Amino acid sequence: MAVFNAKNEFIDIFTTNIARDGADKLLDYLTNSDFFTAPASARFHLAEEGGLCQHSVNAYKRLVKIVKDEYGDNSPYSNECLAICGLLHDVCKVNFYAVDYRNSKENGAWVKVPYFRVDEKFPYGHGEKSVFIISQYMRLTAEEAMAINWHMGGFDERVKGGSYALSEAMAKFKLVLLMHIADLEASYLDEERG
Repeated sequence: MAVFNAKNEFIDIFTTNIARDGADKLLDYLTNSDFFTAPASARFHLAEEGGLCQHSVNAYKRLVKIVKDEYGDNSPYSNECLAICGLLHDVCKVNFYAVDYRNSKENGAWVKVPYFRVDEKFPYGHGEKSVFIISQYMRLTAEEAMAINWHMGGFDERVKGGSYALSEAMAKFKLVLLMHIADLEASYLDEERG
């Protein structure tokens, strides 16, 4: 039931706020993929069926709240912009996980237990992969692309490798920082770890 509710909420937020050319095709792509049934992670936040969709809704709600708290009624970001960034930042996880089985001892007997594992078919990165997928269907503004691309903040592999681009992106595009905070708050305040 939770998967169904999150899917309905996602679609409602998406269709109410995103009217950009190609949005309908992007929503069709998501609907015909595992987006609404995939986990948000393999072992961390919302590592369960439907977790990716629920996380996307949670991140969107956190982003809206953060922007409202920061700017009040004078937000420089449209409802469409916030919906695009919040709902779509993790589309890189479409068709990214597979169900596998491991042995686990329960009540003294070994049983096969399902778990999610990463099954990356298009190793393009994380945020940059989300930007690439979205861009196949609709145009993003520079600020939206930056916010989605860098939503992992210091957890991004490029930053771990020594890149200073994240710092430059946050300095030039404040939505990068706001999206990163929304993603963290959704992951650590709203969601259970697997």
